[in-house]
Amino acid sequence: MNQYQKLVDNLTKLNLHNMAASIADYRQQVNDNQISFSEALLKLTDKEITYQQQESLKRRIKRARFPIIKRLNDFNYQFQPSINPQQIAEFATMSFLDNQENIIFIGSPGVGKTHLSIGLGIEACRQDVRTLFINCHELILRLKAAQEKQHLERVMRRYERYDLLIIDELGYLPISAEEAKLLFQLIITTRQTGGLHIGYKPIIKAGVSRRWLSLCSSQNALTTLPPL
Repeated sequence: MNQYQKLVDNLTKLNLHNMAASIADYRQQVNDNQISFSEALLKLTDKEITYQQQESLKRRIKRARFPIIKRLNDFNYQFQPSINPQQIAEFATMSFLDNQENIIFIGSPGVGKTHLSIGLGIEACRQDVRTLFINCHELILRLKAAQEKQHLERVMRRYERYDLLIIDELGYLPISAEEAKLLFQLIITTRQTGGLHIGYKPIIKAGVSRRWLSLCSSQNALTTLPPL
């Protein structure tokens, strides 16, 4: 193995895969006196940083378990003119997390609630916010199973690890009083972290009735999507 091959091998072992794949081009440019060694190294490291950031984002999005990728800049505000783009843009800054506020999207099926919820979730992942997207019915089944097996507290702590919990399809299927109690026990759960009292910060995307709104009266941010 010559020095160049050893260099590529070392970069691969260090998980600098983009640098390993690109070094041949920059090596040739240096040899041809097109760029300096320092310039080549700077460009190589810049590309590696960008690559690693992109791969890290992909992993965060995958762990968030979005059913489909929807981005905020693809949302058609002409299709839903009642939505304020500036308000959505403000949500996308994640300031509601710092303010310990929640967001509820309300409306009939097909008005864009899922698109906005996922879009905000994707943006949260871009800002390194630990995010989970989960169907309400699936969430309730998990909580009930945990309760029956007497390890509800452990499962609650598992969800507490997320900074942003996006609950999809709240109110589409009938929910018993006990199930509602479990769900909102999760939503209002608070935890102590590093001496700071931090509350759960979910986006709740739902086609809910006014009865559900009364249960959500503590939520601070509300966007209503009218039916088509």
